[in-house]
Amino acid sequence: MRIGVPKEIKNHEYRVGMTPGSVREATLRGHEVLVEKDAAMRQGISDADYVKAGATIVDTAADVFASADLIVKVKEPQLAECKMLRPGQTLFTYLHLAADPKQAKALLKSGATAIAYETVTSARGGLPLLAPMSEVAGRMAVQAGAHCLEMEQGGRGTLLGGVAGVAAAKVTVLGGGVAGINAARMAIGLEARVTVLDIDVARLYAIDQQFGASVDTVFSTRASVEEHVLTSDLVIGAVLVPGAAAPKLVTREMVAQMPRGSVIVDIAIDQGGCTETSKPTTHAAPTYVVDGVVHYCVTNMPGAVARTSTFALNNATLPFILALAGKGAAQALTDDPHLRAGLNIHEGRVVHQSVAEAVGTPYTDPLEALRLG
Repeated sequence: MRIGVPKEIKNHEYRVGMTPGSVREATLRGHEVLVEKDAAMRQGISDADYVKAGATIVDTAADVFASADLIVKVKEPQLAECKMLRPGQTLFTYLHLAADPKQAKALLKSGATAIAYETVTSARGGLPLLAPMSEVAGRMAVQAGAHCLEMEQGGRGTLLGGVAGVAAAKVTVLGGGVAGINAARMAIGLEARVTVLDIDVARLYAIDQQFGASVDTVFSTRASVEEHVLTSDLVIGAVLVPGAAAPKLVTREMVAQMPRGSVIVDIAIDQGGCTETSKPTTHAAPTYVVDGVVHYCVTNMPGAVARTSTFALNNATLPFILALAGKGAAQALTDDPHLRAGLNIHEGRVVHQSVAEAVGTPYTDPLEALRLG
């Protein structure tokens, strides 16, 4: 199969769909890989590195999309990229369609097959292609939040860990999944006072066993969210409903009552955000202020540490890339229910229940859609 790797074009996005190591694994199995010129240059990965691994370098994204059977990306396709997709072609990348009906419409119009990293599942019930970037985003959220708490960034001038004689900052993490646990780990490391809220008692128990007295675990209700958000210096939103829009746990009224100069980092912004005042931002302009509260809502947080993120992501995606290329998309999706859980759109049909509900389109069972295709 011919695999295409275009350069990412989202604002300040420097990750790339395949590393040279991944390319080599594909070419050793007889596949052809086309990589757009300078796709990973900002990471220190040269075109020569890709050529050495067996790839062919092409000049433009149009060349990649025109020739490849399988397109491997990182971020959701921008509308200009959607226009280059065609029937019979497979796109494998993050999509986050629940928060992006325009993209969903464009992908439906393209007739292509679109598989979302964030809804691929594992035998243990996890999200293996979302987990590495959630780990990065969770850790980055504390770095970003600590920076935003500085006076020059609009914050209240609080050091997360405090100093002798001065209390540490209070950090509230909404959600105890991969992103939330990694945010808690970083905040604990900086000696902040950390509270994690979740609706899963078993998950709270596991967090308590992992971190002990270093973190408070609280069952999430409207009352407990309000209590902790209103008294926090830094709130990290890390909630996730796979494929669906994030629930709005923090209301506009809560934000208005938060301490002036406090900070919200909304990791859930890819899925619409878990705060009513959240709106997508970019690395070029990452923050804005509502009612005196600094909001950091960058939709591609891991892109800021592109090299770490690219290699971590490729570790997880490579087996699926090889399966799609080796068997063809239809057979690979039919054979593997976990990969099939990542199938969001197939030849003009929405085939993921949560996505269909979020964007207001009819739902088709994925196996039925594959048979029809």
